[in-house]
Amino acid sequence: MQEICVTENEAGQRLDKLLAKYLCKAPKNFYYKMLRKKNITLNEKKASGSEKLVQGDLVKLYLSDETIEKFSRKTFQAQAGRQEKLDILYEDENLLLLNKPVGMLSQKAKETDVSAVEHLIQYLLDTGQITEQNLKTFRPSVCSRLDRNTSGILAAGKSLAGLQEMSRFFKERTIGKYYLCLAYGKIEEARSIKGYLYKEETKNRVRICQDGHPDSVRIETDYRPLASGKDVTLLEVHLITGKTHQIRAHLAADGHPIIGDYKYGSRKINDMYQKEYGLKSQLLHAWRIEMPDSEGTLHYLSGKKFMALPPVIFQRICREKLSADYQKENRMLWQHGIHED
Repeated sequence: MQEICVTENEAGQRLDKLLAKYLCKAPKNFYYKMLRKKNITLNEKKASGSEKLVQGDLVKLYLSDETIEKFSRKTFQAQAGRQEKLDILYEDENLLLLNKPVGMLSQKAKETDVSAVEHLIQYLLDTGQITEQNLKTFRPSVCSRLDRNTSGILAAGKSLAGLQEMSRFFKERTIGKYYLCLAYGKIEEARSIKGYLYKEETKNRVRICQDGHPDSVRIETDYRPLASGKDVTLLEVHLITGKTHQIRAHLAADGHPIIGDYKYGSRKINDMYQKEYGLKSQLLHAWRIEMPDSEGTLHYLSGKKFMALPPVIFQRICREKLSADYQKENRMLWQHGIHED
């Protein structure tokens, strides 16, 4: 016999929906049959499955451990020796913001991958914030994505309400998303560039065009120069729309590819940086987010700004390649933590 004490993350849904998650490999008629036979009860009473759950409800499964294990999702498998210490920028009961390093996937691409989601879940298990039983009905996850070789702020929902609201901010584009990148060429003026993005699925790359392709989506990217050197400029990029490889492809199409980006940039230039600094990824970093005003679950974060330090190699290249003006900007750029207007 096992018990499920309904938490805030499970509340608000029907009992049969909860059972469908907990016994995700069982056919529907199995748990309806168990409800009819009172092998599954709600608050010690017979239930139909249509009851709406509230926090504190007690669901009892008078089933053998073998049966429950047979019909349940596999328990979380820790990746021995592969857990990374997360660079946590901010954390509360609903939300966690981490500074994702270059090389870490945001989410799995295939079953054997270990992504930020797995590291997040392992961290929450290790700190006792969740249990493996909790994971049968709700799994914390990321609310946004970054390319594997793009570093910076990655948002994750620890509670269902936090995950839903933060995901809505990204979907509705009410959250401010700002990136730093080192781009080729000297850029002296801020620009707002628009166009259409077409994804070439078989090549895992995108194309930028000015006229709408039947399968393209409209994109908009704003950028402004912060400091420049002989042939590079440090840009702050405001991502208006957020599509696959948008910043990388859009800047390249505008004549200013990102240093280190072999997919959309110049191999000759990138080889120079690889030889001089050992650079193996694009210098693109999700460095700041600005929370929208909200009256929902995350209302207490309204108007707050969060910033993340770029990787050491990014900072080193900026120090060596940018002009003295950079030193002035540097005091503002490499800040860390929560900032309020």
